[in-house]
Amino acid sequence: MKMRVVKAGLLTTLQDRGRDGCAMLGVGRAGAMDDVALRLANALVGNEAGAAVLEITLIGPRLQFDAAATIALTGAELGAHADAAEIEMWRPVAVAGGTVLDVGTARRGARAYLAVRGGFGVEPVLGSFSTDVNAGLGPLAGRALRDGDELLASPQPLSRGERGFKGNWSLDPRPWFDADAMHPVHLIRGAHFDALDTRSRAAIFSEEFHITSDSNRVGFRLDGPRLALAAPLELVSEPVTSGTLQLPPGGQPIALMAEHPTIGGYPRIGQVAAIDLPRLAQRRPGDAVRFEEVDLDAAQTRYLERERELARLIAAIGERLTA
Repeated sequence: MKMRVVKAGLLTTLQDRGRDGCAMLGVGRAGAMDDVALRLANALVGNEAGAAVLEITLIGPRLQFDAAATIALTGAELGAHADAAEIEMWRPVAVAGGTVLDVGTARRGARAYLAVRGGFGVEPVLGSFSTDVNAGLGPLAGRALRDGDELLASPQPLSRGERGFKGNWSLDPRPWFDADAMHPVHLIRGAHFDALDTRSRAAIFSEEFHITSDSNRVGFRLDGPRLALAAPLELVSEPVTSGTLQLPPGGQPIALMAEHPTIGGYPRIGQVAAIDLPRLAQRRPGDAVRFEEVDLDAAQTRYLERERELARLIAAIGERLTA
């Protein structure tokens, strides 16, 4: 089955769960910004969790299917239409051959995920289907989709007789999708938090920041109170990861995201709790960010609880599709 890209949208890329084990080569992980939405999109069409999907940023693509397929959309709220009919998100949807899928503009959130049953027929690069736009690495020579591209997908549509299409069921997105800028993002103190001056240590948890327009998949630049060190630090570059909150000399912190570099030399003043990374990924330029302190033990406990709940849900979806 071929999917023709009629319009590519603002930034539509192939992604999976990331490129592991390459940091020693200076190659970052990349992968989906909202890993939870990616996994649920794949679960809804019966794919493995790590199958390639399309990550859609703010303005979606227009795609034409040359054969029947089963798709699912999760993540940011979109006005998606299959030909003239609006389609529901967070559920498996059958589309006929010749269907034109219009994925509109995100109404809430920033990133949506389109999974196709059977996955996309692209070759992995360094063991991953993820596109690292900043490094130019991955499928399609490491670039976003363009008008006129054609993507191959395995023709494995669910039939109307299969249980996945019995009844009008869908997932409740509320436990898994949160784009509310008023909800705080939990932050663990970083290795250099105590090097901040007294005012900055208080400001990071009491004042509001905003995501700037030059933010991207590498990192979110945060405009707000200027943070400062109590005294200059002599640092060497050390490993960083998604969610590391760095403080450049200008005093405006950067929250590293999916395409973060493997090492960095700025002070590491905080670490976004892993459970909140998908929530941060759904914020738009201009959205507010407020940090709430959490300790490492509490952050790990919440993450493990979320993973157990997600595993149970994915298992239940699999049973519903195949029983």
